[in-house]
Amino acid sequence: MSSALVVGYAPQAIPGVDGEALRTALDAELVRFGEHGIDAAMTLVVFDGSAESTLVESLAKQPWDVVVVGGGIRKTEQLLPLFEQIVNLIRRHAPQAAIAFNTSGGDSVEAAQRWL
Repeated sequence: MSSALVVGYAPQAIPGVDGEALRTALDAELVRFGEHGIDAAMTLVVFDGSAESTLVESLAKQPWDVVVVGGGIRKTEQLLPLFEQIVNLIRRHAPQAAIAFNTSGGDSVEAAQRWL
C-alpha cells in the first residue's frame, strides 16, 4: 500500500477561519485517501518554533512515498519561510518521498496520486 503524509497549517491558528469546520473537511480528505488504497496521515503545523520538531517527528514515523504540502502554507506570502523550511525538511528527512502540492484541502488525494 502506498503512503502519503499531508502537511497543512493548523486550522485553529488561522485568524477569521472556522477551524472546526476546516478540520472536519481535512479529516474527510484523510478518509478519501483510504478509499483510494493509500495509507495517509496528516501533520498540522503553526508558524512558530514547534513546526520543525512536529514535522521531523511525522517524517520519521515511516518511509513515506509522497508528502503533500497544503496550499494554505504555499499560497500565504507571510508563510514563505515556513514553506521553505518544510520543503527542506522533507528533502532531509524523507529523501525517498516525492513532494506534491494540493490547491485546497479537498484535492490532496489527487495531488498524491500524481506521484504514486
